[in-house]
Amino acid sequence: MPDQTIVNAFILGIVEGLTEFIPVSSTGHILLLGHFLGFESTGKTFEVLIQLGAILAILTVYFARLWNLLITLPSSNESRRFVAGILLAFLPAAVIGALAHDFIKQVLFESPALICSTLLIGGVILLWIDRLPLTPRYTDVTEYPLSLCLKIGFCQCLAMVPGVSRSGSTIAGALLMGTDKRSAAEFSFFLAMPTMAGAFAYDLYKNRDVLTMDDAMIIGVGFVTSFIAGVFVVKGLLNFVSRHGFAPFAWWRIFAGLAGFAGLYFLG
Repeated sequence: MPDQTIVNAFILGIVEGLTEFIPVSSTGHILLLGHFLGFESTGKTFEVLIQLGAILAILTVYFARLWNLLITLPSSNESRRFVAGILLAFLPAAVIGALAHDFIKQVLFESPALICSTLLIGGVILLWIDRLPLTPRYTDVTEYPLSLCLKIGFCQCLAMVPGVSRSGSTIAGALLMGTDKRSAAEFSFFLAMPTMAGAFAYDLYKNRDVLTMDDAMIIGVGFVTSFIAGVFVVKGLLNFVSRHGFAPFAWWRIFAGLAGFAGLYFLG
């Protein structure tokens, strides 16, 4: 296995961890960066499977809260409603993702120009939403109505187009439906766990016959680096969003989309 492949996996893993939980599209970033690095993974599995590192980052940072949720589940209506809301929000992506899996991997993942376009358009939309004079009705994720959770889940499905951003679509949808910025980001954290775990398991199942030990090594490197980078992001994101909103991420998306188009024009 060429050393450069390991270096590329290391770089892409860091990018995954840094971008998974912010509304800039981690998949769009690693697909676009991988294109320019000349990085090719078997069945585009690397880009999906290294998300497990980001999942473990959430589990690590939120362990105490998740443990409390687990032990209070039998006795607390609030805990049961919150878990039901997360599972309900996960359901649309589980169904649509399974049905559209091959199209997403074989067509959408292979379209760098599409990724640049969605990064750019998504940045403009996020900037517009961040500037709207919205009045939040929901500020606690445990009190989100089930109907709101399901609607956020449908918003998440937009992120099956790379460059849209899973966290970006869920956060933007939540804000437009009456949540505050901090709880919208936090709900996106919790929704990420079943969503990314499901994507990991399904993609691993679909590609189980074509993956090799070399693939496992590359994925392992990306997994470790995405976990480490993800821990730092999860720890600091909510406070950052509370102070600065989502405009910095919107401007980054616009920059990344324009830079991507420039790269495609000059480098191909």
